[in-house]
Amino acid sequence: MLRFFDLSFLARPRALVGALGLLALAGCDPNRVFEENTDFPNNSWDVQRKPAFTFAIADTAARYDVYFDVRNASVYPFYNLYVKATLTGPGGRVGAPLLHQMLLMDPKTGEPRGSGTGDIYDHQILALPRQRFAQPGNYTLTLEQFMRQDQLPGLMAVGVRVAKYQAPAKK
Repeated sequence: MLRFFDLSFLARPRALVGALGLLALAGCDPNRVFEENTDFPNNSWDVQRKPAFTFAIADTAARYDVYFDVRNASVYPFYNLYVKATLTGPGGRVGAPLLHQMLLMDPKTGEPRGSGTGDIYDHQILALPRQRFAQPGNYTLTLEQFMRQDQLPGLMAVGVRVAKYQAPAKK
C-alpha cells in the first residue's frame, strides 16, 4: 500500500487536540485590531519614504495600545532610532506630531534588544499607551525616520500594531 501522508497521529486524540490548540493560540489575538509592516528596498530607510498605516476604529469607548514594529539587521550603525509619528483621523490631525526615540541596542554594551535569530532583530515598542480615539472611522499613522542622515542602512522594515488595551491582572 502506497502512503503519501502519515495520519497515524489522528488515532491519538491528545496529540490531535494539543496540535489544534497550539495552532489556535498562535493564529488569533482577540485584542489585536490592526497590524501591518512595510519592508524597505535594499534594507535601508530613506528619509523621503514615509510609511502610512490606516486602521479602522469602531469602539470609541475603548482604550488602545499602539506599538511600533521595527526590524533591523546588526549592520544598523546606531543604538537608537528617532521616528516622528503623525496621527490623522476622520476629523483631521489628532494632536501634534510626536517624536519617539526607540532603543534598538543597549547604549553601553551595544547588545541588541528585541528578539531575533542570527543578525536580524525584531522590536515591538509601545508608542501610544492607552490611546483614546474620539470618533469612529479610519485613522492613519504616518512614520518618518528622524535621524541625522538620509539613508539608514540595516533598517529592514517598520510597522504599526493596534491592540485593545488590557489592564494588567491584579495579584
